[in-house]
Amino acid sequence: MKKLYAIALASLTLCSCSSTNLVYISVQQPAPVTISPDIKNVGIVNRSIVTEKNKVLDVVDKVLTMEGDSLDIQASRASTIGLADELIKNNRFSNVTVFNTIDLHSTIPGQFQAPLSWDIVEKICHEKRIDALFSLELFDTDSKVSYNAVPVSMKTPLGNIPGIEHQASMLTTVKTGWRIYDPAEKLILDEYPITKDITLSGKGINPVVAAGAILNRKDAVKDVSRKAGQDYALRLIPYWIRVNRDYYVKGTDNFSIAKRKAQTGNWDGAAELWKKETTAASSKIAGRACYNMAIICEINGQLDQAIEWAQKAYENYNNKLALRYVNILKNRKENNNLLKYQQQL
Repeated sequence: MKKLYAIALASLTLCSCSSTNLVYISVQQPAPVTISPDIKNVGIVNRSIVTEKNKVLDVVDKVLTMEGDSLDIQASRASTIGLADELIKNNRFSNVTVFNTIDLHSTIPGQFQAPLSWDIVEKICHEKRIDALFSLELFDTDSKVSYNAVPVSMKTPLGNIPGIEHQASMLTTVKTGWRIYDPAEKLILDEYPITKDITLSGKGINPVVAAGAILNRKDAVKDVSRKAGQDYALRLIPYWIRVNRDYYVKGTDNFSIAKRKAQTGNWDGAAELWKKETTAASSKIAGRACYNMAIICEINGQLDQAIEWAQKAYENYNNKLALRYVNILKNRKENNNLLKYQQQL
């Protein structure tokens, strides 16, 4: 039951703050990117490879940052594969295809370029029979190497003698940038950069040997690039967060007993005692009880009832916490409506 599941996700802190305690609740959030449920078939293209006329600028950048000629190409393709794999795994779409043969290039190395024209997007989607286009618009790797010489004791046939060990460390930053094109609505559904770092180290008897130990880093960069693609796919997936709520634990004996019941996980028992106090002669006690009833309704997934109780706590009894809580609950209800839309398959 949803009620029991929600209660299982709630936990209490051991501390109290004046007349209230905290309860932690797991709340599902909508995906950062909303895609129409009508979009079933999608394609992925790599637009990050530099055009010939910009090769000189790109080659200079590669020399300055110690990149291999083909590293960005291979790593960017790994990123599109990572995105495709994750989208397929999440079952959000009926078909996901990477189109490696479509001739799209970058005119601005290492930066987001202007969006594709809708004529190009519509042509690709029509020819490939897809409903939306994911495009890797930016891909760049930048590496910085640092050296250090450390005194060490070296073993020799004559015994240990003092020596110097050279250590090299390379920080490689992988930058990716993505767009999602919806040709039917002529909308760019998302534009988002992801940056990841990888650090490799090597050591040797001289700087050349130390650097040589980290130059063969291609597989590591490709792995990080693939992970960047996988991470981008998660922007289409709802996720969970933990939020906290105050609830009242003081005011009458019923509040004290309800506190102990809540601490043992007996939220239904606590709610029975709070409900008795909603008709208390004291407006302060009644307001607290109505507010707590809103809390238990949210824990049980009953957002409409929670809003009604919180409104009553504020409107009838001027409970100060309740006004803010009403707005929190209304925002949750809007998010739930978006979640339902996103989860239509």
